[in-house]
Amino acid sequence: MSTTSGARHLQEELAALRLRLLDMSSAVEELLATAIEALVEWDPAKAQAVILGDREVDMLEVELDEACINLLALQQPVARDLRFITMAMRIAGDLERIGDHAVNIAETVEQLVGTTGPGRFRELGQMARITRQMLTDSLDAFIRGDANAARAVCSRDDEVDSLRDSLIRILLTHMMEDPRRIGEGMSLILVSRNLERVADHATNIAEDVVYLVEARNIKHAPR
Repeated sequence: MSTTSGARHLQEELAALRLRLLDMSSAVEELLATAIEALVEWDPAKAQAVILGDREVDMLEVELDEACINLLALQQPVARDLRFITMAMRIAGDLERIGDHAVNIAETVEQLVGTTGPGRFRELGQMARITRQMLTDSLDAFIRGDANAARAVCSRDDEVDSLRDSLIRILLTHMMEDPRRIGEGMSLILVSRNLERVADHATNIAEDVVYLVEARNIKHAPR
């Protein structure tokens, strides 16, 4: 194979890899959105749809990992192409874990149907809204190759952490006042922690976008 045709083949494979990653991104965005709808609406049918939909995300991750490994082994990419492939594997890992957290939220909804639900806790709704938007914005930044938009996602992670801490304090107060609420309160604390972890993974994706675009590692850097 000539150098020109080899380079063309590599770019074709990279384009196919990008499409796989976009497919996985769309699937995970839909999974998280449905999990949040199930939480807000206290809808066990939507919760079950999330649990079943996670299988597709797992399969997409396996396919994407195999494609990345084949590219690294057979094409020996360098510079930006190499960064893209390694970042694709990392982003796929973050997406798969976001899918797992969506399932955790859905399973909690299934367990708690029949209770009063989370609607009275404003902080939980805010966490869900911000976290969902962080994932969407991080994936949009990846699609556009926009490092500034990715940095904006990173800056919102502290807001989610603050809401989680506030919600936990409120739930603990409710549980101390009425021990009958302990089960529900602990479950909602777990939901808040799953949302917080989704925000962390969205931040990871955003940090990877900055690395892909600028070859600059901003993990653990002051924001």
